[in-house]
Amino acid sequence: MSGGIPEPKLTAVDAMIDKLTGAIFVFQIVVVMVLGVAGNVWKDTEARKQWYVLYPEEGPWYELLVIPLRFELLCSIMIPISIKVSLDLVKSLYAKFIDWDNEMIDQETSTPAHATNTAISEDLGQVEYILTDKTGTLTENKMIFRRCCINGIFYGNENGNALKDEELINAVASCSSDVIRFLTVMAICNTVIPIRSKSGSILYKAQSQDEDALVHAAAQLHMVFVNKNSNTLEIKFNASTIQYEALEILEFTSDRKRMSVVVKDCQNGRIILLSKGADEAILPHACAGQQTRTFIEAVDQYAQLGLRTLCLAWRELKEEEYQEWSLMFKEASSTLVDREWRLAEVCQRLEHDFEVLGVTAIEDRLQDGVPETIETLRKAGINFWMLTGDKQNTAIQIALSCNFISPEPKGQLLLIDGKTEDEVRRSLERVLLTMRITTSEPKDVAFAIDGWSLEIALKHYRKDFTELAILSRTAICCRVTPSQKAQLVEILKSCDYRTLAIGDGGNDVRMIQQADIGVGISGREGLQAARAADYSIGKFRFLKRLILVHGRYSYNRTAFLSQYSFYKSLVVCFIQIFFSFVSGVSGTSLFNSVSLMAYNVFYTSVPVLVSVLDKDLNEDTVMQHPQILFYCQAGRLLNPSTFAGWFGRSLFHAIVVFVISIHAYAYEKSEMEEVSMVALSGCIWLQAFVLTLETNSFTILQHLAVWGNLAAFYIINWIFSAIPSSGMYTIMFRLCRQPSYWMTMLLIVAAGMGPILALKYFRYTYTPSKINTLQQAERLGGPILSIGSIEPQPRTIENDVSPLSITQPKNRNPIFEPLLSDSPNSTRRSFGSGAPFDFFQSQSRLSTSNYSRNCKDN
Repeated sequence: MSGGIPEPKLTAVDAMIDKLTGAIFVFQIVVVMVLGVAGNVWKDTEARKQWYVLYPEEGPWYELLVIPLRFELLCSIMIPISIKVSLDLVKSLYAKFIDWDNEMIDQETSTPAHATNTAISEDLGQVEYILTDKTGTLTENKMIFRRCCINGIFYGNENGNALKDEELINAVASCSSDVIRFLTVMAICNTVIPIRSKSGSILYKAQSQDEDALVHAAAQLHMVFVNKNSNTLEIKFNASTIQYEALEILEFTSDRKRMSVVVKDCQNGRIILLSKGADEAILPHACAGQQTRTFIEAVDQYAQLGLRTLCLAWRELKEEEYQEWSLMFKEASSTLVDREWRLAEVCQRLEHDFEVLGVTAIEDRLQDGVPETIETLRKAGINFWMLTGDKQNTAIQIALSCNFISPEPKGQLLLIDGKTEDEVRRSLERVLLTMRITTSEPKDVAFAIDGWSLEIALKHYRKDFTELAILSRTAICCRVTPSQKAQLVEILKSCDYRTLAIGDGGNDVRMIQQADIGVGISGREGLQAARAADYSIGKFRFLKRLILVHGRYSYNRTAFLSQYSFYKSLVVCFIQIFFSFVSGVSGTSLFNSVSLMAYNVFYTSVPVLVSVLDKDLNEDTVMQHPQILFYCQAGRLLNPSTFAGWFGRSLFHAIVVFVISIHAYAYEKSEMEEVSMVALSGCIWLQAFVLTLETNSFTILQHLAVWGNLAAFYIINWIFSAIPSSGMYTIMFRLCRQPSYWMTMLLIVAAGMGPILALKYFRYTYTPSKINTLQQAERLGGPILSIGSIEPQPRTIENDVSPLSITQPKNRNPIFEPLLSDSPNSTRRSFGSGAPFDFFQSQSRLSTSNYSRNCKDN
């Protein structure tokens, strides 16, 4: 019900491809218009003078459109239509790689990772914010009843287990009325269904792990919930059986933060309201005169220990009061307009003047690997927000235990609280001021806010809260509703951050659907989150591999594939444009239609698709050095600058192929079909070497795809050359017998790849990136590289990344001597100021003048 309709998701890579496609389309229109005008001018001034052209003196009215339309057809391949098909194919393979990853299988439950959405894998490599639920996501969701406070008496404080507390056991044995009522609420104020097995033991089916823990704890204290038939609840206490008639169930809602049951004691006919819920939903509604100070202290004490707390209460109802209220409840339940609001209002009429019975404390342990996962992803520059429905102190303790926030003096936690607009405004201003001042300090500053204050901040001070969201790397939002979780995701998305939301329950579905990437954990609260998410995993720790390995590889491969697809289409298109200058700007095609069709379908598609196997670094290296994810987050492999490089490469290669082909064959009075085949062969040879140069890790399949594809080009054309009606009869046979043809191919490859190899060698040797350095270490067996911890800094002005620190071995490789220098200057010289990406300091994608005025410059 809180899920909503999921919106279609567009990745940052797809958005960039759309922009580049638009730019190419504009360029194509300009080229068509310029060449169309030039062609018409040349036709009217020069072509009519040439007797062999046979242009008529007067043509039809549409004659001026003929040449521009010819160029439009020639330039139509400038935008590769096959790019979408290719991307869809490789993205489906990315999803399969996730499904087939044995290292992401939860051995405890045999649950594999699964990619439901096959279209957004590359966005995993560009995640900047992770918004996570707490219970069942960071924790195991295995609830264990640890402590309780009944009528001001604390149980379980000494040994940490109230079920073994002698004082509580004696109170149960002596049938203390306070304890009996407390256990009764624990046993039947829930939606649990008891099921008796064949062996006679009782199993409980519960929607909530909290309810399951409370019912089991009550059973161990001899208050056993044994049967539930229609409206009859049956419990056994010691040797006696007690029956209650369930009259109404007031279900839990995220707004009320409590659930209640109206029951009737079958022995004496009393009608009783049993309630349990959060402390702020129970204690303020206590009856007049009851002292709640002890219960408040108990809640704070348990929360400081990281335990989940619930307050239990009851109230005896008069028959007339219940009958009057029941009519209103049934009317509200059957209404079709504003049903939820009217039900909440009717429930509020009954849930007051409670007699608070006590407080329960339940332990929920952290999952294995959570602290290490958070620490690693923080090194990758990913910020974390915890969105939970738990009490603030409980959430803070869990955050401290899992490296979510840092304790003093390394970290600082700022609280935003208030019950009125003015209080929230002052608190928000104070926290904002502190954030601005500490921007330049090496300190992990986080803020915590509760649901009520968040509601006021989002409604009245949304702009200030958005600034706070940008300044803070870490946030803890407590007592938040599913809709508030979705609103927080939307705020970060509005700041142009890539967000990932992860949760395990139905209350996380809306947040998961709202985020750029939704990850669901197949946990103990069912599969609602996993089914609504783009990806499902068994445990939180698999998120590290999902982002660093699968996300990064997917982004790198997609960035290369998309730009290479444009490159191979632009090369042929530019050759056609150059040919127009030696063919009277008439729009005549150098290549025949069969060659153009086969070029994209057969000659160049297979090697590109095999690029999905390419890995620039080993998986172990990627996991060991998470900071290299910054290249993906900053979009350094696919942007207008990198695309301009591929555009320039296609123009250069087109010039090389056209000039060499024309000089080698056209001046020897060869047939035009031979010149066309020489130019096409040059394109295929160049692209084989371009793929070889851009591939980082070769497998047998990749070698077969690149060089086998080159061999297939000749085989296909030999077959066509043997068919008299193909228009290519004997052409390839004649060319292959000519030594000049093979010399031309070698000359094209040397002239086309020589400058590119030289440029790559210069950049790799004198201005290497961090990835180049790690690649060199892998290939040459250099020193062991380790990346130091990153001091968290606000992202408003800059992203500060710690430099690579290198463990120096006894026998050092001389290649790495500049990198091993202890001097900061020598380190910076070794990487160079012109490196593709600077780990020491990188500009954030979002900075405004307001923040620049208020924040100290890093």
